Amino acid sequence: TVKEFDALRVQLELLEWPNVYFFKFIMPNEAEKIAKVSALFDENVDIALHPSGKGKYTSFSVKSVVLNVDEIIAIYEKATAIEGVISL
Repeated sequence: TVKEFDALRVQLELLEWPNVYFFKFIMPNEAEKIAKVSALFDENVDIALHPSGKGKYTSFSVKSVVLNVDEIIAIYEKATAIEGVISL
């Protein structure tokens, strides 16, 4: 929801854009979910995957150049629509 990201938007608007932004998600360790989140980014990003100790979950980190705050919020909104994905 839009309200969910209002505080983040306020913080991000203090920075200069374009800039490098670090996205982080936690999700079930399932290829389909990892693929869906990967699809939110173009090929010019650094993606790091780290499975949890028991392998049930995966930490998904992305370093990406983004043009503006709206781009960041749009990615978070799409990611939270994927079942089981938690944005950090």
